[in-house]
Amino acid sequence: MKFSTVVLSAAAIAASVSSRPLMRRDVNPALVPEFGVTAGVNPDGTGNCDGINGPNGKPILIPCQCPPDRNQFIQLLNQNVAAGFVVNNPSVGISFPEDDSKASKLARLNAATVTLQNIHGPGVGCPQAATTFGAQAKAIEAGQDTPAPAPAPAPAPAPAPAPAQPAGGVDPSLVPDFGVVAGTSPDGTGNCKGLRNINIPCSCPPPRDQFIASLNANVAAGHAVKNPSVSLSFPTGNSKADQQARISALLITLQNINGPGVGCPAVSTVYGDLQQQINALPN
Repeated sequence: MKFSTVVLSAAAIAASVSSRPLMRRDVNPALVPEFGVTAGVNPDGTGNCDGINGPNGKPILIPCQCPPDRNQFIQLLNQNVAAGFVVNNPSVGISFPEDDSKASKLARLNAATVTLQNIHGPGVGCPQAATTFGAQAKAIEAGQDTPAPAPAPAPAPAPAPAPAQPAGGVDPSLVPDFGVVAGTSPDGTGNCKGLRNINIPCSCPPPRDQFIASLNANVAAGHAVKNPSVSLSFPTGNSKADQQARISALLITLQNINGPGVGCPAVSTVYGDLQQQINALPN
């Protein structure tokens, strides 16, 4: 018994497509399943040709014009997807999701199938046997599901900017403690006790943060800012020469902190003693 259906001409399909308004949200053609069947195979002279094999192993007869031209088919599929239903059979809703989950693949095959079956009107189109869509759907149903992609994790917050380095870039750990506390044993005349009970101004030594700020300014300038004729440097190595340069920079900064030769004496710190120890190191 031969399969009977309405025979469509390519011209009729084209007319159906071209007569519709282009409310298009184009689908990705790569996601439109291939027909898997070629139109016009083994015509029997009555308008029927071979489609896919049936349960008996023999080809199912289909209209020789089926499946339709792929480009025309995708045009109509675009219209249907844009509308959210089959334009030629509005009671049939469709969608065309683009991820790789099993549900989305089946939804795409369903959209292709109902577009095929209603290409010229409600129920007037090509049978599913004009394609391998049915076999493709069974293969998807039997396969492993690929879940829809999880949303990308939120980007990690940008790290907080590092605190700005002082202009001179002096490492505070390379600045020895003064070893003397300002304001020790004041005598009422502005003098206090420094190293080995030597009298020093009670304001000496200065606050450490103020001293380091002045040291940074001097190192950045390459000389004592308050006494520009006195050069200095602050290397960070451990050689004898590097240590001598650092202790010299400390003493120069201390003794010129308020102006040329206006500052605190070496005995308001242990820096003088440290300088002697460094000088005594072997070369």
